[in-house]
Amino acid sequence: MRRSSFLRASGGAVAVAALAPLSERALASDVVQYTLTAGPLRFSPVPGQNFAGLGFNGGIPGPLLRVVHGQRLRAKFINNTGQGSTIHWHGMILPNKMDGSEGVSQPAVPPGGSFLYEFSPEPPGTRWYHDHISDGLLRGLFGMIVVEDPRDQRADAEFALVFHDVPKMATVQPAMMGVGSAPMTDPAGSPELIQMNDDKMGDEVAFSAHCINGASYPNTKRLAVKVGQHVRLRILNANPTQTRYVRLAGHRLTVTHSDGNQLPQPVEVDALRVGVAERYDAWFEVSEPGAWLLQGLSTDPLAYEQAAVVHTPGMENTSPLSNPQSLEGTDYFTYVKAGGTGSVMPAQGAKHYDFVLDDGKYGSSRWTINGKTYPNTQRINVHRNDLVTVRFTNKTDMDHPMHLHGHVFEVTEVDGLPLARPLPKDTSLVRGNGGTLSWRFRADSPPGRWLLHCHNAIHMMDGMMTLVQYG
Repeated sequence: MRRSSFLRASGGAVAVAALAPLSERALASDVVQYTLTAGPLRFSPVPGQNFAGLGFNGGIPGPLLRVVHGQRLRAKFINNTGQGSTIHWHGMILPNKMDGSEGVSQPAVPPGGSFLYEFSPEPPGTRWYHDHISDGLLRGLFGMIVVEDPRDQRADAEFALVFHDVPKMATVQPAMMGVGSAPMTDPAGSPELIQMNDDKMGDEVAFSAHCINGASYPNTKRLAVKVGQHVRLRILNANPTQTRYVRLAGHRLTVTHSDGNQLPQPVEVDALRVGVAERYDAWFEVSEPGAWLLQGLSTDPLAYEQAAVVHTPGMENTSPLSNPQSLEGTDYFTYVKAGGTGSVMPAQGAKHYDFVLDDGKYGSSRWTINGKTYPNTQRINVHRNDLVTVRFTNKTDMDHPMHLHGHVFEVTEVDGLPLARPLPKDTSLVRGNGGTLSWRFRADSPPGRWLLHCHNAIHMMDGMMTLVQYG
């Protein structure tokens, strides 16, 4: 192939659900080129509701980006938001200056300015992109990017699904100050509700609508399948603060990838547990005609909105089979279920860090690592090819989705149980009330400074963040 050839992709307004096979022209290109323009957007997921959002290319979520592993991505970012902005390429191993972390790897792109992101996306899988400054992610600057793996099993049908929610922006500042009054809306039987103590919660954000790919049920796009098909779902939780539970009525799901990375072995479950910023690839078989709801489970009165109909031909207008909005008796995905328990070989010569996640009491605007908030938190200092282990202990009463930029780590231990099959991820939930979780990673990414932070937007902005920095 000639290095001069490239494919100029249109980058439509909203993410489409169905992923058609890439054309021969797309597969033959060396470079895939997109333009992503961020700007104000009046978003109306349901009739009569208007949200003063921000969107890429006129949509929330932004366009679904697709490249084949080995191709180069060239994404021109134009910032028309009226405020500073960047794009973080979540889950990517890429040159540090392309990571999009404002104040760490690049300055903010000013209003009216532009920036060219160019890199070869690594590794393949389901990734996403989002703003990494202030309220950009909260207001809608996010989208999915799929790095196609030619080695993957072919699906008969494939769908990209961004689960996202419309925040009540007036509840964000009280949440950051620890005095918010929004209730928890996790489903009955969920660990989030079970582990809560009697303290008042002050960090919750309230949401006015719940969406899949830019719409709320019954206006979500229907997902057409056929009897006998083997169907792949690529699911992203783009909610800024809440874990999502996702279930397809009448079906078991076979999970093959976590955060875009292939699991050591597939695991079959009734439902997915998807932390903030996590992604799961899950498959199901269409064994008979019908219509079924793919749903986000929640106790929110508007929970029914986060659903889409999966149907066989001629069944799209029938009443779909649905799920109870509860986890009681549900076999849902966990790291231990996916990794199994057993012994793990000790990491000989590894640098070890212990991080205690704490604070966040009612009335507090501090979420801490080892008692400090960023930029005063302990750094992880590495040299190239160092092996690093990190053990988190969570003293708060809620889970924290901890994310490491520019690396894929392995989850090796959960609540004192070593995993027989460590799980490759870039974001992982650390259980509240004394829960522990351990990572290990090799410092073999491009040199620079890489953020490590809680992906709950409130906790990150309130200080639960540090750096991995190469020396």
